[in-house]
Amino acid sequence: HVQLVESGGGSVQAGGSLRLSCDASGVPYSYCMGWFRQVPGKEREGVAVSDRSGKGTSYADSVKGRFTISRDSAKNILYLQMNALKPEDTAMYYCAAIPYSCSRVPPLGAVQYWGQGTQVTVST
Repeated sequence: HVQLVESGGGSVQAGGSLRLSCDASGVPYSYCMGWFRQVPGKEREGVAVSDRSGKGTSYADSVKGRFTISRDSAKNILYLQMNALKPEDTAMYYCAAIPYSCSRVPPLGAVQYWGQGTQVTVST
């Protein structure tokens, strides 16, 4: 039984940092894991993905150099360290599991499992 549970969201001022966590119980080790985000009225978009080793990562251009995805395979936990946050980063952030290796952020249709989401709000 696969379950993705996000935590770590909250409210922060612009320039601040947050660290999201995703407890990915039951997700096979081979799966690609990633973070997506969605603003009301807009399509969900990919933010970052990591292969099973944690060494192969890919980021959306909008977050490169500010966000870092990492993966503790032993504990099956996925992280997203978000630094230099901007108001446009405000969104619901979702953890995702993709049933194949990923060298770049995949389309939404590739995601097999979703978490329930955690809200990130960045104020000016």
